Amino acid sequence: MSDPAGCHGGRETLEAAARAAGKSLVMDELTKNYPRGPHDQPQSMCPAFGSLRVGLRMRRTATILSGSACCVYGLTFTSHFYGARRTVGYVPFNSETLVTGKLFEDIRDAVTETAKPEDYDAVVIINLCVPTASGVPLDLLPKQINGVRIIGIDVPGFGVPTHAEAKDVLAGAMLRYARGEAEAGPVARPRQMVEGERTVALIGELFPADPMGVGAMLAPMGLAVAPQTPAREWRDLYAALDCEVVAAVHPFYTASIREFRAAGRPVVGSGPVGHDGTAAWLDAIARATGTTAAQLDAAKARALPAIKAALEAAPINARITVSGYEGSELLVARLMVEAGAEVPYVGTACPRTEWSDADREWLEARGTHVQYRASLEQDMAAMREVRPDLALGTTPLVQKAKELGIPALYFTNMISARPLFGAAGAGSMASIVAAQTKGRERFSRMVSFFEGVGTPDGAGYGFRDKPVDPPGFRERQRKIQAAKAKAEESVGT
Repeated sequence: MSDPAGCHGGRETLEAAARAAGKSLVMDELTKNYPRGPHDQPQSMCPAFGSLRVGLRMRRTATILSGSACCVYGLTFTSHFYGARRTVGYVPFNSETLVTGKLFEDIRDAVTETAKPEDYDAVVIINLCVPTASGVPLDLLPKQINGVRIIGIDVPGFGVPTHAEAKDVLAGAMLRYARGEAEAGPVARPRQMVEGERTVALIGELFPADPMGVGAMLAPMGLAVAPQTPAREWRDLYAALDCEVVAAVHPFYTASIREFRAAGRPVVGSGPVGHDGTAAWLDAIARATGTTAAQLDAAKARALPAIKAALEAAPINARITVSGYEGSELLVARLMVEAGAEVPYVGTACPRTEWSDADREWLEARGTHVQYRASLEQDMAAMREVRPDLALGTTPLVQKAKELGIPALYFTNMISARPLFGAAGAGSMASIVAAQTKGRERFSRMVSFFEGVGTPDGAGYGFRDKPVDPPGFRERQRKIQAAKAKAEESVGT
C-alpha cells in the first residue's frame, strides 16, 4: 500500500495515490456518477456524512468508519448534532498498520465481531480519504458473516463532491446487494407490503409528511407509495425494487437510479410541487404506469384545485434567491415562482442530470438562472447582484446576507424541514417568507447603526483609531511559517 501525505495532501495527490494503490475502478465509478464542479473540494461538510447518515437512520444496521481520527471525530459529532442516537464504530490506524496492510485485518476483525444476526441485518464499513488513498481493499471482505450482510464502500472527499451524493453511494450499494438477493431467490417480506398493490418508489430524503401526501394524490390512479430510498430498513429495499415506477424527486441519485433501471423499472424526474408541477408529474407517472385517462383525471380533480386554492390564499410577493446542497433547490424555486415570487437565481451544489431537466427548463422559461455545481462564491455574487428581499442558502451565505442587511434563511434547517408537495407544500412557504421579508427595514437600520463595528480593522471595544501592527510583525510571522514548512518537508510529513 502507498502512504500518501495524509488527508492534507491535496485532491490530486490523494487521487493519484488511490489509483496507484489499486483503486482505479472505484475512482472511475465515482467520477462517472458524481462529476466534479468548478471547485475541487466540497464547500460544505465532509461528504462522508451523507453515507454515515443513511446508515445511522436504518434499523438493525451497524456503521463503522475507517479514517483519520480527526475526520471520525468531526463526522460523529455532526451525526449526533443531527439527532443520531446510535453507536458509530471506528477502526483506528497508524503509519505501520496502514503501510503493512494490518489495517485491513483490523477492519475484518471489527466487522466479524460486529456481525451478530440477533442485532443486525447489515454492517456498513466506510473508508474515508486516507484508507481509500492507501488502497484498503474493502471489496475483499466477506459478503456476509453469520447471515449479516457486509457493505463496504469508499467515500473519499477527493472523489465524492457533496454529502448529498454520498447518500447515493451507500443507497446504491445497498440496492445492488438487495437486487442480487431478490434475483437469487425468496427474500424477507417487507412489513407493510400489500399483495398486488402497484407502487411508486420515491428517491430522496423528504419531509416526513410528504410521502403520505403523495400517496393521497396517487390513490385515485390505483397507485401507492413504496418505501423511500434511502430506506429505513433492509427489507424496505425489496419493496422499493418491486415498484411500478421510480420517482427521482432528488435527481442526483445516479447509482440508485442505475439499480432501479437494472431491475427493469422506469424512472420519472421532478416531483408533485405546485399546481403546474403536480399536473406534469401526474401525467408522467400515468404514462409510465399505463394509468387510464379516467384515473388520471380523478387524481388531478382531487389534488389540483386544493393546490391552486392554497397558492392563491398564500401568495408570495418578493424577490428571492435560492441556493443549497440538498438537491431539492429547483423544486423549492418552482413552488416559490408558482406562488408569485420572482426567483432570478437558483444555485445547487449537486450536478445536472436528466432527472432535473423538466424543472430547469420550466424555471429558465420564466427568467431564472439555474447554476449546477454552484460554488459559495457564485451564490454570493448572485445575491449581491440581485439584492433579493430574501436569500435562502447555506450558513456562510446567510451570514453574509445578514451583514449586507438582507433577510436570509438557512435552507437545510428552515426550508427542507417543511412540506413541499401538494396543498400542504403550497401553503407552507408563504408565512415564513412574509415573516422574514417584513424585517428588511429593521435589518437596514441595524447595519447602519453598527457600520464599521466588528470588522477586522475596527474590532474590539474602546478603540478610536485603526490598530497598527508592531514594526516587523508580519515579516517575522512570514519567516516563522516558512521555517516551519521547511522543517516539516525535511522529515517527510
